[in-house]
Amino acid sequence: MTKLIIIAFASAIIVIVIKKFFPDVFSEISDSKKKPLYKYNKKDFIMTRAEHEFFDILVEVVENKYYVFPQIHLSAILDNKVVGQNWKGALSHINQKSVDFVICDKAYLKPLVAIELDDKSHEKNDRVERDTEVESILNNAGLTLLRFKNNGSFNKEEIKNSILGKL
Repeated sequence: MTKLIIIAFASAIIVIVIKKFFPDVFSEISDSKKKPLYKYNKKDFIMTRAEHEFFDILVEVVENKYYVFPQIHLSAILDNKVVGQNWKGALSHINQKSVDFVICDKAYLKPLVAIELDDKSHEKNDRVERDTEVESILNNAGLTLLRFKNNGSFNKEEIKNSILGKL
């Protein structure tokens, strides 16, 4: 027992001496356990010019009857906690995916229609695959997804008819 007390006491003295004369040893150990720090800059805009133009059309089309939200992650509009499935896996599957716009009712902010604005990037194979998956996820969840092509200009009447036909 006495030997254990002497060993513990000696160990404590060694730690104190190391901390006093070599403080960087312990700070490097604790720094390595910290999460990496990242730096960010505030974006000037949350939408591209085309998305902003389209957003303005959506707001005009739905008048004052609905809210239009841009850049919505699927995890904000879909419930991953479905009985019988791995909730974490289901959340992980949708967590990095988003849609350009969601139209919600004003009373409860219930998602009514999701909208994607497709530019040329949506023609790439990986985007086509992603778009097909998002469309399937939303369809299976009972949420309509409307797709509009971004050809540089928008037909307000066509947009209005498509959206109001789904609300």
